Amino acid sequence: MKTPEALMRAIVVQSLGGPEVLNVREVPRPSPAAGEALIEVHRAGVNYTDLGRRERGWRFPRQPLPVIPGWEIAGRRVSDGVRVVGLLTTGTGGYAEYGVVPDKLTVPIPDGVEDAAALAVLVQGLTAWHALVSAARVQAGETVAVTAAAGGVGSLAIQIARLQGAARVIAVASTEDKRRLTLGLGADAAIDGTPEGFADRLREANNGASVDVVLDSVGGPIVDAALTALAHGGRLVAYGQASGASNIVSLDDLMDHSIGVFGYWALPHMHDLDGTRRTIKQLLGHVASGRLRTVQGPSFPIGDTAQAHTSIATRATVGKVTLVVDEAAWSAGQH
Repeated sequence: MKTPEALMRAIVVQSLGGPEVLNVREVPRPSPAAGEALIEVHRAGVNYTDLGRRERGWRFPRQPLPVIPGWEIAGRRVSDGVRVVGLLTTGTGGYAEYGVVPDKLTVPIPDGVEDAAALAVLVQGLTAWHALVSAARVQAGETVAVTAAAGGVGSLAIQIARLQGAARVIAVASTEDKRRLTLGLGADAAIDGTPEGFADRLREANNGASVDVVLDSVGGPIVDAALTALAHGGRLVAYGQASGASNIVSLDDLMDHSIGVFGYWALPHMHDLDGTRRTIKQLLGHVASGRLRTVQGPSFPIGDTAQAHTSIATRATVGKVTLVVDEAAWSAGQH
């Protein structure tokens, strides 16, 4: 049974903790202000950063609880019924029946593009794009290695590196099935990411030469190894710490080898609403034309959001994980 018009259902975090803190609650339906759009949500995106926010308010400005997680929504703009994707720059509000998004970050979905594919180019597509283009500044003819290459960001990064003219792309993934997937996306080689011997495997996959760019979302020993495999002028871009480990980088090593380490975090880039909208439209255009293939991961009913988070935490997923938002989906997983 639907909730009264002034209310909506949402997944609400009332206290930080494990997946069990994700529960369905009735909350006030948001109202758009000038320059904003109200979207009826049909599908919401799930990101690794959602897990960090749920556990410890990770990397976001402190917001009082309770909070509704979620950056990305796809559905119908209430004012005109147009199919759109929307990006919530606060990183909250997506796991709900309705969301309010700035007009500039509400982008029509091209005909023929599914909601899940459109969601994949928001946080993860923007991350892959900016990590390669804004941070690494990949040039035509360079070699690029991508860790966690079967994931939402990595699978897009392989292809965006190609669009930027990379001469050789090396995928790093943990299983044979994941490595096979990355080769199907256009990687020239796929290797295991075990830290021991990683630098040697990276050079071997690059025909014996060091690599120009490494994109990493894992952190820890694999970063230490990757730095030793960078060519003169090479760059490592860190955009995540899935291992939970941090690294200490020696300035002596950076200077001795003329290499650089860059960090990327999505939120500051999203303050440029016009630039973010242009990039989303460009990526959606590439999906519509077939130049960019999104890997659609598992889809969960929104009532089973806890299982979606658990699957990501245990690295049991590839591609973009999404939540279906419809009448039947709210009762799934709720006891």
